[in-house]
Amino acid sequence: MIDELYSNKLLKLAANLPHAGRLPQPEGSSEKISKLCGSRVTIDVVMDGDRVGQFAQDVKACALGQASAAVLGAHVLGATLAEIEMARDQFRAMLKDGAAAPVGRFSDLEMLAPVKDYPARHTSTLLAFEAATDAVRQASTRTSRAGIA
Repeated sequence: MIDELYSNKLLKLAANLPHAGRLPQPEGSSEKISKLCGSRVTIDVVMDGDRVGQFAQDVKACALGQASAAVLGAHVLGATLAEIEMARDQFRAMLKDGAAAPVGRFSDLEMLAPVKDYPARHTSTLLAFEAATDAVRQASTRTSRAGIA
């Protein structure tokens, strides 16, 4: 089972994290930490209308958390808050309830389905999507308020 969990594909993904770093002037930023293992993910975004226009992530996590963040980073540009929330919710249901993998732009999360058998790893695996949802929500609120002024 460990070989299935830490597949070569997953380890390659974890080693090649897209959009690593921080943005100089994010419109939204969120940091999430797993209390159990200490994994930490910080997400910065700048919106282009209602879609993610710029994205950066600072990830200090296990291979599972890095792989999840890699899927996020590879597909997040152009995503809406609703798409990211839906992926987060489907991803959580896949891990916690054995539901089907997320569909759409984040369908690569399917490779993390074996994590469902390791509940202690769920939180760190979900961190990037939790932080991205918060950061995009913040940025969306700021940009919608700016449009009113």
